[in-house]
Amino acid sequence: MNLFFEESGDFKVGTVLSQAGEAYQVEMPSGKRTKVKVKDVLLQYEKPSAAELLEAAKAVAADVDFEFLWEVAGQEEFGFAELGAEYFGHAPLPSEAAGLILALHGAPIYFYKKGRGRYKAAPEASLRAAQAGIEKKKQQGLIQAGYVDELKANRLPEAMRPLVQQLLFKPDKNSIEFKALDAACNELHTTPQRLMLAAGGIGSPKELHMARFLFENFPRGSGFPAVTVPAAPTSLPLADVAAFSIDDVTTTEIDDAFSVVTLADGMVRVGIHIAAPGLGIRPDDAIDKMARARMSTVYMPGDKITMLPDELVAAFTLAEGKTCPAVSLYATIDPADWSVKSTVTRAELVPIKSNLRNNDLDDVVSEEALAAGTGEYPHKAELGTLWQWALTLEAARMVKREGFGLKPEQNNRVDFNFYVEDDVVTVLRRKRGAPLDKIVAELMIFANSTWGKLMHDSGVPGIYRSQGAGSGAGWAAKMQVRMVTHAAPHQGLGVDQYAWSTSPLRRYTDLVNQWQILACAEHGVTAPLVAPFKPRDANLFAIVSAFDAAYAAYNDHQQNMERYWCLRWLGQQDQRQVEAVVLKDEVLRLTDIPLIIRLPGMPQVARGAQVKLDILRWDELELTIEARLLELPASSEIAADADLDYEEEEAAAPDTAAPDSGEAATAEAAAMEAVEAEGAVTVITSEPAAG
Repeated sequence: MNLFFEESGDFKVGTVLSQAGEAYQVEMPSGKRTKVKVKDVLLQYEKPSAAELLEAAKAVAADVDFEFLWEVAGQEEFGFAELGAEYFGHAPLPSEAAGLILALHGAPIYFYKKGRGRYKAAPEASLRAAQAGIEKKKQQGLIQAGYVDELKANRLPEAMRPLVQQLLFKPDKNSIEFKALDAACNELHTTPQRLMLAAGGIGSPKELHMARFLFENFPRGSGFPAVTVPAAPTSLPLADVAAFSIDDVTTTEIDDAFSVVTLADGMVRVGIHIAAPGLGIRPDDAIDKMARARMSTVYMPGDKITMLPDELVAAFTLAEGKTCPAVSLYATIDPADWSVKSTVTRAELVPIKSNLRNNDLDDVVSEEALAAGTGEYPHKAELGTLWQWALTLEAARMVKREGFGLKPEQNNRVDFNFYVEDDVVTVLRRKRGAPLDKIVAELMIFANSTWGKLMHDSGVPGIYRSQGAGSGAGWAAKMQVRMVTHAAPHQGLGVDQYAWSTSPLRRYTDLVNQWQILACAEHGVTAPLVAPFKPRDANLFAIVSAFDAAYAAYNDHQQNMERYWCLRWLGQQDQRQVEAVVLKDEVLRLTDIPLIIRLPGMPQVARGAQVKLDILRWDELELTIEARLLELPASSEIAADADLDYEEEEAAAPDTAAPDSGEAATAEAAAMEAVEAEGAVTVITSEPAAG
């Protein structure tokens, strides 16, 4: 006797060897033996053989007319034998009964299973809906196949053009577009990014990097909605100064300017004047919400995404020839020893006489020229005074650093400035610590430290950057940099407190601090009652958290774009053999551009030594580069601008954000961010602007 039975959702046949109670011992056509429970048996028959029955049943099932079978079945539950008698017009043969079971089981849209060998016809509405779904899926399969063919021919289907970014950065893996892209990539052995580039979905690697950043950080676009720009206040007192700024030639967000006045008693009054958008923007107004959503201007070589609308920047930037609202910090200094006798903070209108540009003055305003008083350039006397004070400020910070157990700052490194025009990049080397940079950096550190103390002494919270001992041992324990809402030492800078306050057009933290500083300057001891943010204000903590996240994302993008432009520079120069400086073990930096390369297996070479590399290939899409060592140094000579603190910089990695790399990259940022990390591995800027 043979059996047709169901086992684990599948239908099988076998010959009975024996029966014991409620189970059969069965041998299947494969020779395998198994136990079959009586309740799982659907058919018992003598002929044909088990193997022949299964083949015949499959042939019967293939010939079944499901529409006719569904009509015959009616709406009541039925057993397969009952339906078989009506469908075949006679009691079904074993092969017909088995074929019918296979057919019923294989047509779930027509028949619902109700039990062992029992079924019920699907309602007509459900059947028609299921059929429509199957047809739709079939048509989608045809469309998907067409998409695959087009993509394999490096043509982007028109229907996929609006979905390019979504497919690359946040795909719906159930969509036919993604399935087509994935299938085409698998067949071509490539990546979605490369296929999109080949098919014209993405115009260039640069466009891909920008699109990814905007998709993740500016999903609604980087433009600003229409908004009424508040007028700059005109009722403030007029400062009796002729102020000047120091910035890169491309800077438009001019945050800071300086003035120098010799007083009747021989003292010198230095003014540090910071643009005051905080006098026009109010907490929670429309522009504040825009600024808070962005947290910072995003810089990258040749481009930027501003924190504030251009119209507002134009209204408050410290532009030459304008009288601008500013928050001024005046320091009265004794030129005998350059000690600070007093400071005062006030909001006022400041006449801006000049916007000096590093690009024009760096070669003229050298340390030697300042020491000898030679050369002719604008504001020569004022710059000489600021230089002497800056040196004194730096020396005082170094003493404080030593008190914290830190080594002196290194001034032998080089900065790299990027300029991009018509997709052609120029990378210029610039020694860090140039006089104009040092003047700006030291005065900004002084202002940020002084205003941080003012907020602390007034009982008003602010946003501070603090660097002190953290987890770990040795250098790593000293390199933890945090943003906090109370005054705390910044060991790397060598100051007792440091509050970002000097770039309110470009950083939201500085705008928040400006509101707090204005409250301190205008209201004195009552400032805690009127300041926008009160002690332990939850909003202030939220701002700190959001700023950290945004700033990290912006910095990652900036570094990616700088690396991209370094690779572009290699292509433009068509250079295959290049000089590099050994930073540490297998880590090198090219001499002419700030491109870091890891060379696994490189022989032991002294840190700071120059070597020659052969560039094998690079990938602007993946931002990778391959090189091999071509020539070792003939001697142990160390490069003049070698960065010998790479290990310490790696320990400081959480706070080694390169300075703003767009048009307003500041000497302040270059000094401060680098000092916090003891000099970032490569400080990459697109211009060395001020403040």
